[in-house]
Amino acid sequence: MIDAANRLTALTRMGFAARGIIYLVIAVFVMTNGRAEDPAGAIRYLGEGDGKAFLLLITFGLLGYGLWRLCDAAFNIERHGNDRSGIAERLGAAGSGIVHLLLVWQAIKLLRGAAALEGMTAQESAQSVLVLPGGHLVLIVIGLLLIAVGIFQTIKAIKGSYLDDLQPDAAKREWIKWSGRLGYLARSVIFVIAGFFFISAGFAEQASEAGGMAEALKWLTSPWDIIVAAGLFAFGLFSLIEARYRIIHDVPVQNIGSKVKAKLR
Repeated sequence: MIDAANRLTALTRMGFAARGIIYLVIAVFVMTNGRAEDPAGAIRYLGEGDGKAFLLLITFGLLGYGLWRLCDAAFNIERHGNDRSGIAERLGAAGSGIVHLLLVWQAIKLLRGAAALEGMTAQESAQSVLVLPGGHLVLIVIGLLLIAVGIFQTIKAIKGSYLDDLQPDAAKREWIKWSGRLGYLARSVIFVIAGFFFISAGFAEQASEAGGMAEALKWLTSPWDIIVAAGLFAFGLFSLIEARYRIIHDVPVQNIGSKVKAKLR
């Protein structure tokens, strides 16, 4: 059980590194040739040509990170508070875990030889929601949640609370502080823009109005697209820093296993 916890911790660190590489790729695309991509597009690029071995490492990392985030949501391993802020952080962890496991699924498809990695776009997701009763209201709620996440990211950047999870010696370095601050501010911009896209799709009842990271980057005009991309590059660097210096509490695998066995009896 202890080995299992250590392995998951190691995979989680790989996951932070994988996330960092994905954001670096997205940022470089925008800054060099104006190409807007989302994480799925970055994964597709990393798997091209002879990149399958590298993509396999990325996949394992994303798997570990996704599982760790879900465990945090379920078992509060990062020791969030019991107030509304703590509950919101755990819900955010659940959402992040699901998103990263979806990226794992897409990466596995590419590793298995899929001709192209086609994830469900924001428009396709919105269309699947619109066919449901009250689907347009659901899109509006999704948009509001994305904006709320964006505001939370802004507050996190201003307060510098992202440093609380780093080892003290790393948290004191100014360049690390600024890479995290600029990174979270850039992500907040993306979340807010995507949120307004989904709200617009909900009011218009048109899935074509929805959009994610790629659409948000396309929507930004010069020089704002470069500025935000530079922030995403900073976030990629900060994610690589987290891979090395983040304080990661081990998942209590033994306790979880005991609880599962008790429920199965």
